[in-house]
Amino acid sequence: MNRPRPAVTPRRALRTRYTRLPVRALCTALLLAPLTAACGGSPSADSAHGDGKPPRGFPYTVTNCGVKTTFERPPERVVTMNQHVTEIMLALGLQDRMVGTAYLDDRILPKYAKQYGEVEVLAKKYPSKETLLAADPDFVYGGYDSAFDKSEGRERSALKESGVDSRLNLEGCTQDVDAGTLRKEIREVGRTFGVPGRAEALIEKQDAQLAASAKRLKGVHKPSVFVYDSGDSTAFTAGGEGIGNDIVRRAGGRNIFSDVHRTFADVSWEKVVQRKPEVVVIYDYGGTPVAEKKKRLLNDPALAEVPAIKHKRFAVLPLSSAVLGVRVPDAVDELARQLHPEA
Repeated sequence: MNRPRPAVTPRRALRTRYTRLPVRALCTALLLAPLTAACGGSPSADSAHGDGKPPRGFPYTVTNCGVKTTFERPPERVVTMNQHVTEIMLALGLQDRMVGTAYLDDRILPKYAKQYGEVEVLAKKYPSKETLLAADPDFVYGGYDSAFDKSEGRERSALKESGVDSRLNLEGCTQDVDAGTLRKEIREVGRTFGVPGRAEALIEKQDAQLAASAKRLKGVHKPSVFVYDSGDSTAFTAGGEGIGNDIVRRAGGRNIFSDVHRTFADVSWEKVVQRKPEVVVIYDYGGTPVAEKKKRLLNDPALAEVPAIKHKRFAVLPLSSAVLGVRVPDAVDELARQLHPEA
């Protein structure tokens, strides 16, 4: 997914492994201790072998967004770019592997703030290729296509030539993204880093939360929803292929542009009027406050008879919650509370 407005958001438009400091080596040896341990993991799953053999579960081969990679052992020096993939790493207890991070849309989740504070921020937005490589990564994990911008020299093939493996979040290359895609993302990241047990524990917890939400919302009226990300001459909205569409559905709504085969897309305001949404869900991020977005919609005479505008029915969802990351189950609950407060 590569959204075309990079000034606002990234959604728009050395082959040898490096040696780590002793404290990192210690964490590697303890990779599969309990999830609450400082370095994490269960010793039986991926402990380093003194005889030079690969850790358990390796070599591991995965094809990610068309790029096939074989890992002989887990990456040890990782740079994450974009918030949702950073939070996936932190949720899996992998901050000890992170040598750098970049590009937040929002504040990091409070429960990961301490771990995030231990990681060097390389750039407010995307780092230059030189800054990126200066961190000596052996792996780069990007959330959007724009993380691997060819014009900036950060394309995946160029990183590979520098000995750096990479991964793109599956929402960047997958159609019909849903909770199953999130499971795959977490599972593959867990395997890549030798912590499959942590990944499965996180997936189980998320599935239980989503199931509980579905039970509470059973039988509710599903209002038609227009997702407003941004836009003046056209409306930039959530199409039917991204996790945002699945979040709306699971929260008990119907995305009026679910038939648009894109994750995000520009649509005409005429189509918004024609489809008569009952609720507008505003994505909150960047330099345009929610109040300003509401004002733009309420003051547009062409939208005056749209039910959501006429009755001032708005819901708000942080953009960081509407992409393929660990916030998805909470996003479903947060949106459901706004669409169906009675449930």
